[in-house]
Amino acid sequence: MKIGILGAGISGLSLGFFLRELGEEVLLIETSKKVGGAVKTETKDGFTFEYGPNSLLNTSDKITGMIKKIGLESELIKAQSIAKNRYIIKNAKLVALPTSPINFLRTSLFSLKAKLRLLKEPFIPKGTNELESLADFVKRRLGDEFLDYAINPFVAGVYAGDPKQLSVKYAFKKLYDLEQKYGSLIKGQIKGANERKKSGEVAKNSAEMISFKNGLGSMITHLEEYLETSILKNCSIEAIHQLNDGWSVSFHNVLETADFDILINTVPAHKQLEIPFTFLTKDNRNYFKDIYYPPVTVVQSGYKREDIAHNLDGFGYLTPEKENRKILGCLFSSQIFEYRSPKNHVLLTNFIGGSRQPEQALLNDSELLKLVLDEHKQLLGAKNEPIFTEIIRWKKAIPQYSIAYAEIKKRIEEMEQANPGLIFSGNWVNGISMSDCITQAFVLAEKLTQKKLST
Repeated sequence: MKIGILGAGISGLSLGFFLRELGEEVLLIETSKKVGGAVKTETKDGFTFEYGPNSLLNTSDKITGMIKKIGLESELIKAQSIAKNRYIIKNAKLVALPTSPINFLRTSLFSLKAKLRLLKEPFIPKGTNELESLADFVKRRLGDEFLDYAINPFVAGVYAGDPKQLSVKYAFKKLYDLEQKYGSLIKGQIKGANERKKSGEVAKNSAEMISFKNGLGSMITHLEEYLETSILKNCSIEAIHQLNDGWSVSFHNVLETADFDILINTVPAHKQLEIPFTFLTKDNRNYFKDIYYPPVTVVQSGYKREDIAHNLDGFGYLTPEKENRKILGCLFSSQIFEYRSPKNHVLLTNFIGGSRQPEQALLNDSELLKLVLDEHKQLLGAKNEPIFTEIIRWKKAIPQYSIAYAEIKKRIEEMEQANPGLIFSGNWVNGISMSDCITQAFVLAEKLTQKKLST
């Protein structure tokens, strides 16, 4: 079986890896000069920083198996222990997110009323609305304060999104499934632990956070080397035709055509209209437009350690919408992983914009740098300007699994059914994180080949 993969981001590369491991012939088709998509690492002035994802959650033994197979195991690094500490901004101060029942009872992040409200959660009936937003789901089960000071900032950090607009069923499927299966989030966390253990899966909230000495870009480099003969880069696709028993892709600038039994499309939703499918109607193609990608700007700031008063003893901080600040959050990147800054220096990674404040992401460079420095002065006690800065702009950052996603998903599945052998995959289909992309690639590879892979 010959399988074509459109796109060589982390989804396409992972899929190519697993299919090759299962003995299939694959060809990855990438229109740009480089592979990896949003996963990219650079080093400047002694600071090593990420353009896209900042860490990888080790949620499956398939992830560690792939890392070992591509020869990256010796470069793997784990997050430092202080990264377990997370901060939320409340009243212009960093308040630690509680990590134990005792800390929860003591925290000033939630009122006594909100803490007592949590006791009701196991007794609240499960919902019946499949179109429920994450905000409504959390208010119903946990109350307003948990939405405002736990879920709202968390969603800003993960999706750069708005919980009022995101679908709980699709954006946070595991929360939705816990309620549907066990009737309660608390009961589900307890009872579901045994099932995860049997499957080799680890819950994201307890999974090890990992990276590599030279950043996540090392994984892209090693996957590219592993798949070198199976990747076409800088390709200009002329047309994609459906054959009686497969698919044909024709190119402007390389091979005349390439034929496949199966064609897997991992290209981002916002780029789907650029793909010259000859068989999809305009109405079908327009559904891709309905998946919103908000703009996000990342500002990397490197300081002398002595110029930051805060201990930086954690992963970073997130900002609730109620606090009315102009930054979504800040990662203490050099505190999370080693090898990220020169000695006696720190690297802070700041996120601006998203669904909450898209206009902030569009500020010019000087406005952005002033905004971030003001935040660091107020919240972290920064004494001087950073000695290193880098601004990374994502006009279309992270796909939002909105309330309308149920209809979009239905239409995508109808396209697949009407065009056998065409499959849509990627972070706009089965989860946005790197770990989601890798584990879903493994699942799809086994499903297509009907083989079992041991890694």
